[in-house]
Amino acid sequence: MAQFQLNVNGKTHELNVDPTTPILWILRDHLNLVGTKYGCGIAQCGACTVHLNGIAVRSCQLPISSVGSNKLTTIEGLSENGEHPVQKAWLEHDVPQCGYCQSGQIMSASALLEANANPTEEEIEAAMHGNICRCGTYTRIKAAIKTASNS
Repeated sequence: MAQFQLNVNGKTHELNVDPTTPILWILRDHLNLVGTKYGCGIAQCGACTVHLNGIAVRSCQLPISSVGSNKLTTIEGLSENGEHPVQKAWLEHDVPQCGYCQSGQIMSASALLEANANPTEEEIEAAMHGNICRCGTYTRIKAAIKTASNS
């Protein structure tokens, strides 16, 4: 066990955990931030996507020991009332079906738009590659990202 100070959604948390513990389990089991989902456990599906200093990362394979003083943002910290342009566009385009992958999809999309405010369709596809939606709402996901980019 080791002592860690973690900045999540603008708040500092003191944790005494195994240094190899993935951030996903820190968020869910220690901080009760359950919006970030467990999907595959091998960083291939995107359900566990969070931001590390604004960059989309897979939290299921990111050990707490590698985070240091960097800032983590979860779906809960993206916006207080669901007012982020991506969240609003998600509703406008009726993207979610089962909803399981949506927090990871939204976190990847919002990181893309933070880095590139007006992405092309190819750039959207590249940024979202690896975020799997079992319901197949990819067309609506791309349309929502384009709408959010115009906000």
